[in-house]
Amino acid sequence: MTGTAGRERLKREAEFHDKTFGEETRRQADKFYAVTTASKNFYRAFLRDHCEGRAILEYGCGPHSHGTILLPRGARLVAGIDISHVAAVLHHEISLKRDLPSLHSCVMNAESLAFNASSFGVICGTGILHHLDLESSFREIARVLTADGKAIFIEPLGHNPVINLYRNRTPEMRSADEHPLLMSDLDLARRFFGRVDVHYFHLSSLGAVLFHRMRWFASLVTLLDGFDRLLFRCLPFLRKHAWAAVLVLSEPRESPLPAAR
Repeated sequence: MTGTAGRERLKREAEFHDKTFGEETRRQADKFYAVTTASKNFYRAFLRDHCEGRAILEYGCGPHSHGTILLPRGARLVAGIDISHVAAVLHHEISLKRDLPSLHSCVMNAESLAFNASSFGVICGTGILHHLDLESSFREIARVLTADGKAIFIEPLGHNPVINLYRNRTPEMRSADEHPLLMSDLDLARRFFGRVDVHYFHLSSLGAVLFHRMRWFASLVTLLDGFDRLLFRCLPFLRKHAWAAVLVLSEPRESPLPAAR
């Protein structure tokens, strides 16, 4: 998206995330994120397995950079970008505190990357794509990803009516322009990548939030994660109602496929 509307959207996103990172305004959501162990473990294991010798782009950065894990495991460099100046500063502070000169930070528009084509073997991000214009973002990810590279993202999905009801009742926790992904958005990704693997997480496990203060909370989450895997395998129509999906994008296309009519 370009023009005045696009610039205004990017300005709103920058201001929202400056406030979020600067004031830690989303702490009330911590009890929900406490059930996301399975998706985060999948994401981290994937990055650990694919980082050696690679240049990695953290698409959306902040105070929880995975560069602190990936550089010691053999990543060549980790570049973190964010539209939020506050997020970029917090990311840079990590490189100073941990003495990681190969952990770079930059304020940058993720929809228009200032990198050469085929610059990164791995691109990663958590909860970032649903804040962006997806067509522009997928185009840029495909452009800067190497031919044999992989991109991985954890993103919320937007089909579950109960989750959407909660979103509608708590607008202060979200930016005005964010849009949890739909199945049509996954189809859009296939225009830019020859392979799009989607892994679904967190349906029944969300119920564990009610017991987040209990000593047995972690065990309950593990149990429900296993039940979710069974549900998604046996009843695939439930997958779109998961809270989150991990997208693994590979085989970037030099030219995107034409949009379906």
